[in-house]
Amino acid sequence: MTASTKRTPRDAETRAKTQRRKPWAPPSKLEAPEAPAGYKHRWIRTSIRGEDDKMNVTTKMREGWEPVRADEYPELEGKFPTIEEGAHQGVIGVGGLMLARIPEETVEERTEYFREQTRTQMDAVDQNLMREQHPSMPIHTDRKSRVSFGGKSKD
Repeated sequence: MTASTKRTPRDAETRAKTQRRKPWAPPSKLEAPEAPAGYKHRWIRTSIRGEDDKMNVTTKMREGWEPVRADEYPELEGKFPTIEEGAHQGVIGVGGLMLARIPEETVEERTEYFREQTRTQMDAVDQNLMREQHPSMPIHTDRKSRVSFGGKSKD
């Protein structure tokens, strides 16, 4: 081999170094940093028509939501707007909304709670309906839903 032969390292030739360009999309005013593992992010209303909505914020905090502070994401400093003054100073927020997080376990528990509430209410409606039926005109509860897009039915 001669001294004039120039070699490039193998890792410089790999495709992993080249990334496909993302297509342009309009910016989102509610863009938020990725939630840490085990958490969900959500925007919470802090004001409406220029007036503080303390009741909504208090309710959400009691449910388990906690504000997301901008200093928790130092690598993204300046990328997300923060609330500059007031009780929520330093929290990621924009236009009367602040970013909050909650553990995924709490979200699942909350979902299950409301699923049970819905089931209980549906059972009560069914019982009330069945009380009104007459033997000559029986009522059947059929809770199937189907999505169709025109065309022939496959039944």
